[in-house]
Amino acid sequence: QVHLVESGGGLVQPGVSLRLSCAVSGANFRLHAVRWFRQALGKQRELVASIDSSSVTDYAESVKGRFTVSRDNVWNRTYLQMNNLKPEDTAVYYCNLRNARGDFWGRGTQVTISS
Repeated sequence: QVHLVESGGGLVQPGVSLRLSCAVSGANFRLHAVRWFRQALGKQRELVASIDSSSVTDYAESVKGRFTVSRDNVWNRTYLQMNNLKPEDTAVYYCNLRNARGDFWGRGTQVTISS
C-alpha cells in the first residue's frame, strides 16, 4: 500500500516562507511523478506544482517564482518550498502519487497565512 504523509504546515504572516515535506512509502518513488495540490475552504482542489521522475517541474501560474518543488530519491521525499507567502495561499496542501495500482493522497497539512 502506498502511503503519503505531509508535514511542515503552520500559521505564518504574509511574506514569510514555509517548506512542506511529503514522505512516500510503498512505491518505487524514483519512478513516479509527485504532485502538490491545495484546497482552500469552499473551493475546489487545485494543482500547485509537480515534479516528474526526471525532476522536471511545473507550476500553477499563481505560484510561479515563489514556490519550488524538489525531490529526494534517497529518502523518498518531495518538498515544496514556499516563499513570499500570501493570504490567498491559505489552504490544506496535499501530495499525490499515481501508479499502476491507483491514485494516492496524503491527509494534508494546513497552511494559514494571516497577519
